[in-house]
Amino acid sequence: MVERYDCSECQESLYGQKYLLKEDLPYCIKCYEKLFSSNCEVCQNLIGCTSKDLSYKDRHWHGECFLCIKCNQSLVDRPFATKDDLPMCTDCYSNEYSAKCHACLKTIMPGSRKMEHKGNSWHDNCFSCNRCQQPIGTRSFIQKDASYYCLPCYEKQFALKCIHCKLPIIHGGVNYRDQPWHKECFLCTGCKQPLAGQRFTSRDDYAYCLICFCNLFAKKCAHCTKPISGLGGSKYISFEQRQWHNECFNCKRCCVSLVGRGFLTSDDDILCPDCGKDM
Repeated sequence: MVERYDCSECQESLYGQKYLLKEDLPYCIKCYEKLFSSNCEVCQNLIGCTSKDLSYKDRHWHGECFLCIKCNQSLVDRPFATKDDLPMCTDCYSNEYSAKCHACLKTIMPGSRKMEHKGNSWHDNCFSCNRCQQPIGTRSFIQKDASYYCLPCYEKQFALKCIHCKLPIIHGGVNYRDQPWHKECFLCTGCKQPLAGQRFTSRDDYAYCLICFCNLFAKKCAHCTKPISGLGGSKYISFEQRQWHNECFNCKRCCVSLVGRGFLTSDDDILCPDCGKDM
C-alpha cells in the first residue's frame, strides 16, 4: 500500500502536484499562497509562488512593481533610498533631498563621506584649506570670515606672535601695552603666577600682581609694618615721611582713631590731644 502524502492544510493529495515546504511541512500551491504569500504594496495583488517577492521593512512588492516613485525606473538589484517609506532611486533621492556641497554646489550622494559645519555641507575633498588647498578632513581648523584654514596655514598667515615666547597665539591671549601675549606667558615678574583675569599693576614696564608689587615697592605702615598699596581707592595717612593704614592711625595710649582729628607726636608715637596733655 502506497503511503499518503497530503497538503498539511487542505489534506488533498500532493501526488503528481506541485507543492512547497514550509518548516518541513508540505503545502499545495493554493494553500501556501493563502497562508504565507504577501500582497504587493503597489497593485495589492497576491505575490504568487512563481513571482519574485521583494521585501523591505515587512513590506512586499512584485519585481515589476518595485519602481522609483519619481522616475518609475525599476529598483530591482539597484541601490535605493526611501522618503516617507516610499522607494526612490539614489539619483532621484539625491536631487530631491540630499545636501548640496557648499563649495562645488553638486549633490552629496547618500553614503558618501561629507563634512558639516554650522549648517553647511561639503564633499570630503571639497572642504579644503583656503591657503594650501589641501583637504582638511578630521584635522583642526579655524574659520576666518567666509574661509577655512588648517592650523599651520592660519598661524603663518594671520596669527599674532606672543611677545614672550614668539609662538603664534591661536586662541584667546592678552594684550598689554599694545603687545600680544599667551595667557600662560603673561606672568607676574615677581612670583611668576599668571596675571590673565587678575588685577595687576606695573613698574618700569614690568607687570606685577598686587601682592608682589606691594611687597616690593609699596611704603610700609609705621604701625603694623605691612605694605600700603594705595591701589583700588584704599586710603592711608602720610605725615613727615611716615605712612599709616587708616585703621592703624590710632593714639598710642588710648587707641582711639585719629583719622580726621588733630594729634600730637612724641618721638615715634602719635597721641590724641587728651593723652598728649600728660606728656
